[in-house]
Amino acid sequence: MRLLISGGGTGGHIYPALALIKRLKERHQLDAVLYVGTKKGLEADIVTKAGIPFETIEIQGFRRKLTTENITTINKFRKSLGRAKTLIQEFQPDIVIGTGGYVCAPVCYEASRLHIPTMIHEQNSVAGLSNKFLAHFVDRVAYVFPEVAHQFSEQKKLVQTGNPRAQEVSTLKPQGILSTLGMNSDLRTLLIVGGSRGAEPLNKAVIAALPELSEKSYQVLFITGRALYDNVRENIGSLAEKPNIKVLPYLDNLSQLLPEISVLCGRSGATTLAEITALGIPSILIPSPYVTHDHQNKNADYLVKSSAAVLLPEVELNGRSLVAAADHILLDSEVWQRMHMAALSLATPDASDKMISEMLSLIRQYHH
Repeated sequence: MRLLISGGGTGGHIYPALALIKRLKERHQLDAVLYVGTKKGLEADIVTKAGIPFETIEIQGFRRKLTTENITTINKFRKSLGRAKTLIQEFQPDIVIGTGGYVCAPVCYEASRLHIPTMIHEQNSVAGLSNKFLAHFVDRVAYVFPEVAHQFSEQKKLVQTGNPRAQEVSTLKPQGILSTLGMNSDLRTLLIVGGSRGAEPLNKAVIAALPELSEKSYQVLFITGRALYDNVRENIGSLAEKPNIKVLPYLDNLSQLLPEISVLCGRSGATTLAEITALGIPSILIPSPYVTHDHQNKNADYLVKSSAAVLLPEVELNGRSLVAAADHILLDSEVWQRMHMAALSLATPDASDKMISEMLSLIRQYHH
């Protein structure tokens, strides 16, 4: 299979694409791959580091307010269609996949005009603008959360596959990373993380909670975010030296650590939720209120309703509420076990295989 895949802007659009590529390679079904992104997005760094052939298109998103900047956006979109068409004609893909972000729009749109099989993947519980636009033109719309299905008018195109990242993570085993960090691999572990850049409101709450957390029978691994690390260390002083507390700026192999984690406390991005449900990790979710259409809150709601997570809105986040949520899960084995099983019940351990099955079906249809 010759696969052209496009997704950009955030890790939530990139990691599912990489997981799908990896699974195709494992199944020996990938003859060639080309990833199309932007120079400015995270994909430029992540995809090239993964050793995947990478090409770029210049495009930007529409402003939500009326502004002259949108004229520039329209002009860039027109140019991007020509660039997308050239890349597609040169690469000659069997199928084109879009995993979200503005860069997908010209790529998938041009592929549909060139009568090449097309599929988009929606990871969140609120459909992105690009995917809503593309749903009218592509052949399949794959999705994760049941709540998003009604947001697409093209119901016949819909197929619930789950997130390919889940299948990739579901096979991970403990690797003794906690031990290498100087932590006790026999203790229940709370991982607190606000992303690679960190989340200041979360960090403030953890700083307030650390005196109490340092006395608990469980241990805490606190990932501050690189930019905020020095500030956190200044504020917590000797608490960073407590035997059950570990404070780090970031861990590049964070997903490899997940099989050793008992509870995750953090944001509710699509990739995070795919990973923790794949491994049955109970969670304390603090949705970011700064994302488009409040989609993190709606993502979290899916896990909370299924009793796989505890919701802690940012407006209610402080040291006391954080400790209470952690104690509720980590100090009660029955609560932890119920949440563990609830999380596993939401997992999609065959998500990549489901997507590949749909892809192969589309290719066959076109060849007939």
